[in-house]
Amino acid sequence: MADAPARLGVGMVGYSFMGAAHSQAWRTAPHFFDLPLRPEMTAVVGRDHERVTAAAARLGWDSAETDWRRLLERDDVDLVDVCTPGDTHAEIAVAALDAGKHVLCEKPLANSVAEAEQMVEAAERAAARGVRAMVGFTYRRVPAIQLARKLVADGRIGQVRHVRAQYLQDWLSDPTAPLTWRMDKDKAGSGALGDIGAHIVDLTQFITGEQIVAVTGMLETFVTERPVATASSGLSATGGEETGPVTVDDAASFLARMSGGGLGVFEATRFAQGRKNAIRIEINGSQGSLAFDFEDMNVLHHYDAEEPGETAGFRRIVVTEADHHAYVAAWWPPGHGLGYEHAFTHQVVDLVGAIAAGHDPAPSFRDGLRVQRVLDAVERSAAQGTWLDV
Repeated sequence: MADAPARLGVGMVGYSFMGAAHSQAWRTAPHFFDLPLRPEMTAVVGRDHERVTAAAARLGWDSAETDWRRLLERDDVDLVDVCTPGDTHAEIAVAALDAGKHVLCEKPLANSVAEAEQMVEAAERAAARGVRAMVGFTYRRVPAIQLARKLVADGRIGQVRHVRAQYLQDWLSDPTAPLTWRMDKDKAGSGALGDIGAHIVDLTQFITGEQIVAVTGMLETFVTERPVATASSGLSATGGEETGPVTVDDAASFLARMSGGGLGVFEATRFAQGRKNAIRIEINGSQGSLAFDFEDMNVLHHYDAEEPGETAGFRRIVVTEADHHAYVAAWWPPGHGLGYEHAFTHQVVDLVGAIAAGHDPAPSFRDGLRVQRVLDAVERSAAQGTWLDV
């Protein structure tokens, strides 16, 4: 009988939306994939003892802590998963790496280029000691996105000439929606630009294999004051209640130049009425095009410009074939689609595999820094009203 895989103790900081998604992934991955290490959900961290204890029970963690520094002291924690607001990413990740813990950090990597550079330096110091770091751009791990990357790399659409990328949400369209940390620049770094725009920047660079090298952007805050949540109700009353300033962008748009000479048009907004989580990417090349929409996430559309005009057109590819498409062999029969949560599971699979193999996982902290530099250039460009190199 083969020996059981070695244990990988996981400690997670934060247990809200992203914490729940990451918890589901850590729980699920060992049951569907043959992992070289055995993840154990050792501890979850939150500031409120009662709430984090309840979250540990609900999400499947063995214990709860109220100080993330305790994870660095615990011998049963090998990896720290950072699911907190951006203003804490650098401090937690750098300390964890220096303490010899592997790190998975949510995106965007940091709130500034300077913080991201510090994190890259820590990751590279740690890598020399066999300690690994990865940033959580999970949409890379949607099978249709993996196929898009392969088709571009294989030359199926030729030279990239145009990229159109959108991330559209509407959850802030209501001006009475309460103020949260995501609308506080000190905590979030930026608004739609960093929260969701970071994803389409990363996806574009991942799929095309190119870098965004210059940008000119616009940022807009449509609702500048919002009700402050109260401790008793979680929401403030309407009419005459206390409000607080929104200090981030509600929407971001920018033009870009790609390293291969192509042009890009990017849009990120939390004010697109009716769009809940629409990620749309179209890439036009010299020999064809690709189009993806997360609202139909198991499908990739491909146009081959070499086909005769009589039958030419976009072909709808259902990306669920176990013999050809990334990750899907572990799940369901062809045509039985995957959902939002599966990409987080694939993230765990890839990270655990990289740790066991002794190589740096992707996307690396340096990949996260590249995205951070684009976000920074867009923000500075919007303030200056000019093109800026990244």
